[in-house]
Amino acid sequence: MARSRGDPRVLFVINFLLSAAFCYIVLQGLVFIGATEFSLTMFAGGTIVLMVLTHLVTR
Repeated sequence: MARSRGDPRVLFVINFLLSAAFCYIVLQGLVFIGATEFSLTMFAGGTIVLMVLTHLVTR
């Protein structure tokens, strides 16, 4: 059990949810300070970048 890496589908969903939440918080902070405007394109792109980075780091 200690060597189990878990179900990849569950890991993908958790990675997606956490990456999306973090990206949303960062974007809202940038909007708050006036550095950018919120857009779905930036949100989706940021989420994908975070997911890929997380996947590469945890491999």
